[in-house]
Order: sequence, then structure tokens, then C-alpha cells
Amino acid sequence: MRSRLPHSGRDSRLSQAAGRAAERPAGGEAGALGRFRSPLYHQIYLIMRQRIVDGEFGTGGTLPSEQVLAEFHGVSRITAKRALDELANDGLVVRERGRGTRVVEGRAGVRISGQGTGAFDALLAMGGETEVSVKEFGYGPAEDDVAAALGLAVGTTVQRAVRVRSIGGDPFSHLTTHVPEEIGRRFEKSDMANTPLLTLLERAGVMPAAADQAVSATLADMVVADRLGIGVGAPLLRIRRVVRDGEGRAIELLVALYRSDLYRLTMTLSRGGDAEAGWSPEAVTGTPFSAGDI
Repeated sequence: MRSRLPHSGRDSRLSQAAGRAAERPAGGEAGALGRFRSPLYHQIYLIMRQRIVDGEFGTGGTLPSEQVLAEFHGVSRITAKRALDELANDGLVVRERGRGTRVVEGRAGVRISGQGTGAFDALLAMGGETEVSVKEFGYGPAEDDVAAALGLAVGTTVQRAVRVRSIGGDPFSHLTTHVPEEIGRRFEKSDMANTPLLTLLERAGVMPAAADQAVSATLADMVVADRLGIGVGAPLLRIRRVVRDGEGRAIELLVALYRSDLYRLTMTLSRGGDAEAGWSPEAVTGTPFSAGDI
């Protein structure tokens, strides 16, 4: 049996598609609230945020009212209001008296996408529509995790840089890189604002040949949230990559954080003829602009 999230007067005039967007299994989100450590308003915020990102309401679509959300999730109206306010603070919706809460134009189902099947060749592509801001640049002692990743002794001097990449004025990636000092001294801070790091490494006489990569999810802290224009605790895609040269020497450690509403990593899988064969990736789709990040 399915239950439908009810609509208030204005909500009832939405299109059938918007109506279907409100449909949820009985005991779904409402039953899940309170099982986690995060505040109830934040749980509702995350649920609604994901539905906006997935395009369920459409551009300009109206979200359920505070009262409707409160009743559906079994919370106070104040809690529901705070969840909607958080969405507005993130720039995902606009709240207007008499018109309700509407999805901001261009934020419904927005994704940066492109083919990423060419390994490092694809990563070298740098979108002309993107801008780079170098937030931090300098040299200092390598901490334990950085030293281990680069194969250096703890305390060895390394270059550390933090960049934010934007498209259309929207920041979508936060990138922290560490490079051995002997390599980092071959280029300047200004170079990193205009040229992909892999290209700078090649110009420095270092040829990236392979990489070890781990993909996970994380939440935005205060610094990252401020730089990416999102709320503290917003979900992020995290990529940690150690790049190596032809001799297996680590030449770069990258930790990249991507906004989940502007970046999606997908892949096409194929399965062999053997009944016991597993799935193997054929193609990976991400963003061509991550190339400039790396």
C-alpha cells in the first residue's frame, strides 16, 4: 500500500509529475526520522534536497508547505520551516510569502557530466567555462597521512595547495593537493590558477603514469561549506588519489571534494558470458572539468 504526501491549496495545482514527486511508500521517510544522530530538521533537509537534485519537482516547482511536511514527518512546523530555510540558504529554493517554496531556476536535476574513459588524457581536458581560485598555497612539513601517501618521512617539506573550481559562478569542487617539494618548486601559485596540475607536473619533467584512487562520501565542514556555498554537513563526493610516475614514485596526493548536486559519477558495466562472471566497467561518466582540478 502506498501513501501520498498531501498537498495544500497551491500544491494541489501542481502538474501530475510534481504530484508523483510527492509520492512515497508508507512508513518511508517519516518512519526513518529520528533513527540518526542528526537533528530532525536536517534529516528532512537532506531528503528534500536529494529530491530537488534528482529533478522530482522540476524547475520552478513548488515544494510541500511547512504544515504538510510537518504532518507527513510527524514533526513540529518549526522543524519543517527550518528544513526549508536550510534549502533556501543553499540557494536551491526561494521562499516567498503567498507563493510558497519554489525550486530555483537551473537547480532542478542540474549535473555536470562528460565522458571520463580516456584515463589521464580525459583528465587533462580543462573546460573553458570553469574558473579556478587558489585559496591556499605554500610549503610545510608533511603530516603522517601525507607522508605515508607520498612515501616520505614525516616532517619532510611538501607543497600544499587548495583550489576551488566553479562553473557559471557556482563552485563545485574543493581540491587539496600535496606534492614533494623538489617537484613543487618548479611552478608557482599563479600557474595553478591557469593550468591543470598534471600539465604542470609534465612541464616539470615528471610524467604521471598511474594512480591509486579511492571514492567515498563525506560531509562538508565549515571551511569547505563556506567555499562551496553549501550548508555545513551537506553531502560531498570524496576522491582520494595518489598519482605515480613510471617508476612507481608518488608525485602527488589529491583529495577532491565534489558537490553532490553538481557532480555525479556513473559507469557502464558489462558482464561476461560465464554465469559466474562478475561485472566489469566499460565506461565511466563524470565531469570533464575535474581534469583541470587534478
